[in-house]
Amino acid sequence: MSTENEGNEGNAAEAAPSVPPVPADAPQARPEDAPPAASHPDETVTRQQPVTQAPDQPPAPVPSSPDPATAQTAAFPTNPQYAPPPPPQSAADAGWPPPPPAVPAYAQGAHGSGGGPVWGPPGGTHTPEAPRKRGAGGLVAAVVVAALVAGGIGGALGYWAADRNDDSGSTTVSASANPQDLKRDSRTVAGVAAKALPSVVTIEAQGGDGEGGTGTGFVYDKEGHILTNNHVVASAADSGQLTATFSNGKKYDAEVVGRAQGYDVAVIKLKNPPKSLAPLPLGNSDQVAVGDSTIAIGAPFGLSNTVTTGIISAKNRPVASGDGNGGSNSYMSALQTDASINPGNSGGPLLSSGGAVIGINSAIQSTGSSGQSQAGSIGLGFAIPINQATTVAQQLIKTGQPVYPVIGATVTMDEQSGGAVIAERGTGGTDAVTKGGPADKAGLRAGDVITKFNDTVVDSGPTLIGEIWTHKPGDRVTLTYERDGKTATAEVTLGERKGDS
Repeated sequence: MSTENEGNEGNAAEAAPSVPPVPADAPQARPEDAPPAASHPDETVTRQQPVTQAPDQPPAPVPSSPDPATAQTAAFPTNPQYAPPPPPQSAADAGWPPPPPAVPAYAQGAHGSGGGPVWGPPGGTHTPEAPRKRGAGGLVAAVVVAALVAGGIGGALGYWAADRNDDSGSTTVSASANPQDLKRDSRTVAGVAAKALPSVVTIEAQGGDGEGGTGTGFVYDKEGHILTNNHVVASAADSGQLTATFSNGKKYDAEVVGRAQGYDVAVIKLKNPPKSLAPLPLGNSDQVAVGDSTIAIGAPFGLSNTVTTGIISAKNRPVASGDGNGGSNSYMSALQTDASINPGNSGGPLLSSGGAVIGINSAIQSTGSSGQSQAGSIGLGFAIPINQATTVAQQLIKTGQPVYPVIGATVTMDEQSGGAVIAERGTGGTDAVTKGGPADKAGLRAGDVITKFNDTVVDSGPTLIGEIWTHKPGDRVTLTYERDGKTATAEVTLGERKGDS
């Protein structure tokens, strides 16, 4: 479960309504302006009836020439197919609009009778609750008026648009070119990425034997220290070449300051660091909650400056990851994320939604077949909590070697034991429980099964080691263990071990 030897394995990707709507501020048609209904349906020509106007109102305008469309629609058949309407009334008595004709014979199916008018004469003040149906003459008049109004507005709008775009001959609208409109909020993913990318580097490690790979790191301080994974730089640690390339394309030679194989943390330093270095802000991984948003930056399969997003899927996930070359494993109580992490992301920052580093991307779980040397992300990525990585980085910068907290006992690496079993014998045939060590002082013996570390359930040796390494030498912890079918607890003060053995 590692992202070792990123990018050098040859695994690069192959690769319409009947009447137009009228704006609210458009002039409204008045009853006085519309032609009255025909006085009798038998007439083949509708005559204009005089209407007495209010003294304060100007006379209605008279068209200079008859509108052919209006004249054509104003004529009715001499033998209508519906019953005659009630006796005519004056405009003052009947109001506007005039009452519609009686129900035609084909309406009986809908209303159950055809003997009388459905609407009846209007009474009292007209309310706008529901539109009234009109006779044919009234409907035609309304359509004509609406069409004229809409046509006038449409013509005015068309003239305005043509006048505004006269120079280009186009009526398209361009987006604003104001740079202020293109600014991203600093709280968005784009804002966080824009701020963080200049502080993330792509690391190329080339060993003396020609082997190497690509990984990621980020600026830790203004002195030029870069924080990354041990397995990213291990091939070039003794005799090789390291370079760090920033997002602006500038490349710098670098050297290893210190490595912690067990933690999978390393610190390198730029040989001629620029003065403009901006360290990434460090967060508090202890305060991270499941569901928090995450942003990962790295160089998956050599694709530098790649940004992916996800959430914190789990905390305190026990992970043992190898370097891919048969070396010793590293152990971590990891932050699990579903942000896409691939080979080449190793050593890169896992950021919170606010842009603070909460972890160092280190390993992935994949379903790659035996024929694949590098598998891709399936949404199971693991990061070293930044609180732990910071402690290790400070040790490496100060002394060049890591310091590990220990309990002074050797445990088996069997992950199916239901706990961390203290082995019968230690490495090289030594005692499994170091005499005078923390475990010995607490009364632990070979064969004891440690099932809890403080409040964390321990299901295997790797889980126990990962939990121990989240602490510092001198910390006092409580171990719950089983012996001969009985459960007991022991208070242990953690010891220390310097360097990788």
